[in-house]
Amino acid sequence: MDTKKFKIGWIGLGKMGVPMAKQVLKAGYPVRVYNRSSEKNKKLETEGATSAESIKELVDETEVIFIMVSDNDAVKDVFNQADGILSSEIANKIFINASTIAPEVSVEISKQIEVKGGFYLDAPVSGSVKQAEEMTLVSIVGGSKEIFEKTASLLKSYSKKAIYVGENGVGNSAKLAVNTYLGIVTQGLAEIIQFSKTKNVETADLMDIINNSALGSTFGKMKGESAMKENFEAAFTLAHLTKDLRLAQQSGFNKPLGNAAYKTFSDAEAELGEEDVIAIIKKL
Repeated sequence: MDTKKFKIGWIGLGKMGVPMAKQVLKAGYPVRVYNRSSEKNKKLETEGATSAESIKELVDETEVIFIMVSDNDAVKDVFNQADGILSSEIANKIFINASTIAPEVSVEISKQIEVKGGFYLDAPVSGSVKQAEEMTLVSIVGGSKEIFEKTASLLKSYSKKAIYVGENGVGNSAKLAVNTYLGIVTQGLAEIIQFSKTKNVETADLMDIINNSALGSTFGKMKGESAMKENFEAAFTLAHLTKDLRLAQQSGFNKPLGNAAYKTFSDAEAELGEEDVIAIIKKL
């Protein structure tokens, strides 16, 4: 199937949805967008997208529909509201949910879509706003391998790599594992920066050592610089990471480091939720 012929629908124009949808437009696909706050549609209209007045209208006029919203409840609402996805005729349409949600919710939705003759992939992404803007996200995909292969080039319009990991729900499970690791690493970085300060080690020197060692990473460089500059403007909010750590716990994660990270971030969520994940350094 020639994915260049697909008419694309995009639901959700938040911090991640806008740059990801822009990449799909740049790749030459016709894109129709919907967001609860229609004001955000204008960001994509200037790039060549068209807007839909409702989710049903968007689904009726497109063939492959992406969903990029905040959490379980937002995803369920997109599918189940009165003029939502399931109110439309969806036979043979493909739904790609890039949101990070509970694996169980993805499995439930995939069954609802399958009953009506449609196809569903859970395809959360590893990376945040900068990676979305630079097309260096990694898509983690669960669902039908045949549908994954049909849409792989489309997924790669905003990802440097699309990795198929198994049936529906497995994509979300893998993403929760990745973000639990993110929580552990973020807390670890914040702790050693604070420790080094108590021993008169400049943070710039500490990060220079780490970044030139086997421990160096893109994430460490970015968040170390943010910590040094005390720049906590959110690329990935602390609240969203806490939500993902919570989902992992609810899905059965029970290990010492991840449990400790979840407690630290959940304790900080009310105060620092809208700031970047590295703002956890202010709570420790």
